[in-house]
Amino acid sequence: MKFTDRIHPTISKITSNQYNVWLVRVLVIIGLGWAYIWSLQGLKVNPELIKTSLPYMTDFLSRLLPPDLSILDVAIKALIETVQMSLWGTTIGAILSIPLALLSARNLSPIWLRWLASLVQNAVRSVPSIILGLFFVAATGLGAPAGTLALGIYTIGYLAKFYQEAIESVDQRSLESLQVSRASWWQIAQYGVMPQVLPLCLGYTLYMFEYNIRAASVLGVVGAGGIGFELVSYIRGFEYNKATTMMLVLLVVVTAIDALSSQLRNKFKVD
Repeated sequence: MKFTDRIHPTISKITSNQYNVWLVRVLVIIGLGWAYIWSLQGLKVNPELIKTSLPYMTDFLSRLLPPDLSILDVAIKALIETVQMSLWGTTIGAILSIPLALLSARNLSPIWLRWLASLVQNAVRSVPSIILGLFFVAATGLGAPAGTLALGIYTIGYLAKFYQEAIESVDQRSLESLQVSRASWWQIAQYGVMPQVLPLCLGYTLYMFEYNIRAASVLGVVGAGGIGFELVSYIRGFEYNKATTMMLVLLVVVTAIDALSSQLRNKFKVD
């Protein structure tokens, strides 16, 4: 048999694989294009309506300026309350997320337990933060306690999923060595999983803390305390200049926390 006869099937196989990859990519692009067209039709965007709305949008923005700095002390006080809500809400959510993530991980728990834990995660994520805020306002009344509890429960739905993904990405060989030595489930989680995922989970927690500061401002709509409560009060009273001051203070703090948390997350990744 000639050399060309021997390599011909290999060349044909490579060509066939390349054709299949190309075909899959084309189908994916077509599918994405159809999805975007379908979504745009559902939005029913009217360019003429946007054009006629521009004067109203410009008028609204003009009312926001200049900011009224006379309420800066009120803004700072409300911002401190927002940070306190976010700190405790994130901490509560992170603590409760750890066991839920361990129970959801496919490399630690049986399928029936994973299914139940994942169901709890999905149930928590499906409830909007506004609904949680309304629930806890009804339970504890207006103010920061309701917002803190709402942020804590809201945090569970996301941090538990992030923690689960981190746990499932650990080195399986370390878990197998512990299993061979007849370590208990808790010992495997404590000595085989947690040391590997702790830096990544700390980074996720910092990101969630940063996000919760913005989420806390939204909870003010339902009276759950923080800077959002003051912001909504000013907007409802048509005091847009004061609302601008609230947003500027929130912008400064969120930017500072974002920069700090980014540095800390990078440090955790390096370590």
